[in-house]
Amino acid sequence: MTMKQILIDLQEIRYYYAHKNMFDKACGSVVKNTIVEKVGKYNAVMHDAPPRLYALYVALYTENNTQIVVADDWGVSEGHIKNLNRKLRDYLLAVLNKNHKESDGNDNV
Repeated sequence: MTMKQILIDLQEIRYYYAHKNMFDKACGSVVKNTIVEKVGKYNAVMHDAPPRLYALYVALYTENNTQIVVADDWGVSEGHIKNLNRKLRDYLLAVLNKNHKESDGNDNV
């Protein structure tokens, strides 16, 4: 997993949540889109995230807010949110790569 892939995934996750009703409705008549599994994977990673990163993930990616809106809502600078978002992406990259290595190691057992 690369940082570029994390950025792409987060954009897709934001799109999914912005159009969640459509995806939910389509699951009944069309095969489930792969984004649904991706959202589940990222949500599982966020389960153990530090609370501030968890809250940021929810605010930016599931509630489809901009960094400016979150900064205003939280009473902090936009720069602070940008730094937290960088930490969030670093956290996701580290955990997803760790999980991938662990699953590769289990395949060899």
